[in-house]
Amino acid sequence: MTHGRSGCAIVPPYLLERLASLDDPGFGRAAAAARHSLVRRTVHSRPAGVMTDPAAALTTARPDDASQLVRSIFDARGTEQLPGALVRSEGGRPTGDPAADEAYDGLGATHALLREAFGRASIDDAGLPLEATIHFGDAYDNAFWDGARMVFGDGDGQVFERFTRSLSVIGHELSHGVVQYSANFVYEGQSGALNESVADVFGALVEQHAARQSSDQASWLIGVGLFTDQVEGLAIRSLAAPGTAYDDDVLGRDPQPGHMRDYIDTREDNGGVHLNSGIPNKAFHLAATTIGGFAWEGAGPIWYDALTAGRLTAAATFAEFAAQTVSSAESLFGIDSREHAAVVAAWTSVGVLPSE
Repeated sequence: MTHGRSGCAIVPPYLLERLASLDDPGFGRAAAAARHSLVRRTVHSRPAGVMTDPAAALTTARPDDASQLVRSIFDARGTEQLPGALVRSEGGRPTGDPAADEAYDGLGATHALLREAFGRASIDDAGLPLEATIHFGDAYDNAFWDGARMVFGDGDGQVFERFTRSLSVIGHELSHGVVQYSANFVYEGQSGALNESVADVFGALVEQHAARQSSDQASWLIGVGLFTDQVEGLAIRSLAAPGTAYDDDVLGRDPQPGHMRDYIDTREDNGGVHLNSGIPNKAFHLAATTIGGFAWEGAGPIWYDALTAGRLTAAATFAEFAAQTVSSAESLFGIDSREHAAVVAAWTSVGVLPSE
């Protein structure tokens, strides 16, 4: 693998930068935590191609049966040393530490979606053990996939709660691993926004699958439960209505666009990967809700097939990805199916014209 970038984090840099610039003494801890998290984000975001064999960094052995779920939870105990001390292994009893047990359950829920909905044997489709490290750093304001494992901070307590609280966040970050082992989108520009969007899509599906929620019952939010009650906001992002997840005096307003006419051309955030991902996110939401039922049975398999079919380049554009989803909908459901029609209409609605 030569194109992907590890260190993909759930909280975008523009949010951390806004927090870091605060001079309000009431948010002093949050500002200090954001400044430190920005530094750590740079340290832990490795350039493309550094880790050619991510599994080599794992401490857990692969199972004999690739379909078997194998989880290991480690505790960094406030340090930034990975992986930390092992606190729970597969089949072990709950620890009583909410972060450890939420991480354990979240890894299991993600594995279950991949296996039951898509027939995938873990992240790499070859039985990769799932590892997570909790209590990373001091008031660390993020969670990230480092190319081999999930890493969770505890939040600053003023703006962010512990990052294991949100199942969609766990699903999102682990899904960066699925991208890493499949299309491996370059983490910049439109391909980077697709990387983030696919992670959001499967993060939402993990949460919906675990709760057995239909597309019309789901919140379509990423990161519910991360904000403290001092923040005016529901989550980090909304697939249903990009740009509406939060509107707060401290954090500002969610800046995500949901249509190509509002595409943000910027050098920040790796070319706006956390911003412009709102456009393909909205396309998936439209396709899923138009098809109806459980999204992991309708639009989900279409997006998964598009991602894993091997016909996309690592630098895929929105239009190229859209074209592949249209092709996947045709091959999975037929050209005259409501699924195919829903996918075409969804991309058209967000201003993306599928092109080969």
